[in-house]
Amino acid sequence: MYNATPWNVSGATIVQLAAELVGVVVAVVLALRINYLEGLTSVGNLGSAAVFAILTVTLSGAFGLYRRDRKLGLRAYVGRLFVVLLLTTPVSYLAAAMLPGGVEFQHALDEVVVFVFAGLVALRHLIIFPVTRVLLPHRVLVLGTGPEARMVEAALAASEVPGLRLVGFYMLEKVQESVVSPTSIVTAQGSLDQTAKRLGIHEIIVAVREQRGGVLPIRALLECRLSGIQVTDLARFFERVHGQVLLDAVKASWLIYGNGFRQGWLRTTVKRCFDLVVSALILLATLPVMLIAALLIALESGAPIIYRQERVGLHGRTFQLFKFRSMSKDAERDGKAAWAVADDPRITALGRWLRRTRIDELPQLLNVLRGEMSFVGPRPERPQFVEMLTEQVPFYAVRLSVKPGITGWAQVRYSYGASVEQSMRKLEYDLYYVKNHTLFLDVLILLETFRVVLTGEGAR
Repeated sequence: MYNATPWNVSGATIVQLAAELVGVVVAVVLALRINYLEGLTSVGNLGSAAVFAILTVTLSGAFGLYRRDRKLGLRAYVGRLFVVLLLTTPVSYLAAAMLPGGVEFQHALDEVVVFVFAGLVALRHLIIFPVTRVLLPHRVLVLGTGPEARMVEAALAASEVPGLRLVGFYMLEKVQESVVSPTSIVTAQGSLDQTAKRLGIHEIIVAVREQRGGVLPIRALLECRLSGIQVTDLARFFERVHGQVLLDAVKASWLIYGNGFRQGWLRTTVKRCFDLVVSALILLATLPVMLIAALLIALESGAPIIYRQERVGLHGRTFQLFKFRSMSKDAERDGKAAWAVADDPRITALGRWLRRTRIDELPQLLNVLRGEMSFVGPRPERPQFVEMLTEQVPFYAVRLSVKPGITGWAQVRYSYGASVEQSMRKLEYDLYYVKNHTLFLDVLILLETFRVVLTGEGAR
């Protein structure tokens, strides 16, 4: 249940999604029975229940309620679920009005929201998580006790995977360095495979950076693998749990021989169709907002309204990126490129609001329609930054193998990168996207972008 599916979703998450879909429909049935002493008596009610359930689960995903890379406490979950239902309710009400017999659903909507809210909180914390821990346990043993093992421990402590339990750390004979708690080191009785079987281990995470010179017990790891115990290296662990490719654990051979990095004509065609449809719809929907933004910029500081800036795109080719101007006209009067920083004095009062709401990014929809960008992909950087980062950051050029995007995996999972160190962390998410990009992942990023825009995360 801990392994990811081909769509980058864990089995536990799929079980939770299915349970919550059923739970929402059951809540609708109960609300209708209380109001009308009958259940889904019409096609309108059935359709309304389906719309409400799908919207609730979809927005729950957008607001990170199914994320496993970090824990979400009860208070945070309740707050986000409240916002989800606040957005779902009016849309479901309007949808019911267009369905035959949906008026019953509209009249019972108050009870529906209450039942769904209480039901989902109870389902998650009183049923799904406890039952998963009992019926679907996943016992993990970390091979190694050094800094890499400590990284794995911190990652597992921060994540929220139902049923997951870190049993302890197994010390290697040739690597005596230890930065983990001595009490968490398991007592070896026999070989690694014998110890793993004795402890009922389901997965061994190899947290050792230097593996040459006979450091790893290869024969014992092979025995574990043949007996059904999953063996995972550090790079694949972080890719699966946190959706990032850990630069410190990646080698060129892993990028060359690893799965992923699909760039076939079918994927390119599907992605281009997705770009055209989504960008055209958003452009039409936001046209009034863009006209108002252009007028406000003109009133505040005059022309130019649209700011053009050279960026690096697919395979290193440069193009002119369009944005609403959010900085003063002389922001770079010295001609030197500079990263935006928190409370940047170059940003105008209106520009700060445009950036917080991401309205300044809307003209880039034209770049997408022109084929210079995708809607989803790594953010395009300026040539000066690309040249510098390519020299200082390993594998930075890999992100140029796909079109840059208006939004991306790094944008919804990490904050703004305004230094070499932050760019390295951001690159780890970009590499994950380049390696695993699918239409499903693009849709997921699109949904999470909705949350980022609504909450103003990462804006500068």
